[in-house]
Amino acid sequence: MTTGAEPEEELAERLRLSIGRLVRGTRTGADTLPRTRSEALGLLLREGPRTIAQLAGHRGVKHQSMSRTVAELEALGLVERQPSPDDGRAFVITLTEAGAAALDADRQARRRLLATAIAERLSPAEREMLAVLPTLLDRLSAAMEQ
Repeated sequence: MTTGAEPEEELAERLRLSIGRLVRGTRTGADTLPRTRSEALGLLLREGPRTIAQLAGHRGVKHQSMSRTVAELEALGLVERQPSPDDGRAFVITLTEAGAAALDADRQARRRLLATAIAERLSPAEREMLAVLPTLLDRLSAAMEQ
């Protein structure tokens, strides 16, 4: 792939495309939760209780869209509304035990799908090379966050 770009830019583009295909493939092949739901649940697991406005802001979606997602999650028993400790007029959305279990099942399904592909498609030497990749990607992520 010779585009006239710097070697680092060509590598960056190949990585971007490959990682995108990998993420889409795991979502298509193993997700048990729709993306909007799993992302909202994941945020609640990582960050703790949040208002609908905070969830919408983090996801970059309209309040109305996040309200709909939260209502769906609430109907499924995956989240619940509780009075905000900071504002008596507001509510925060909290993850229930069922929500944490659903998110864990979703992640396990993706992990199993990827582990199977690694075991079936990569040689032992390729698996050793792949084992270094998470550390390298973490270093790149940290550099971009600065």
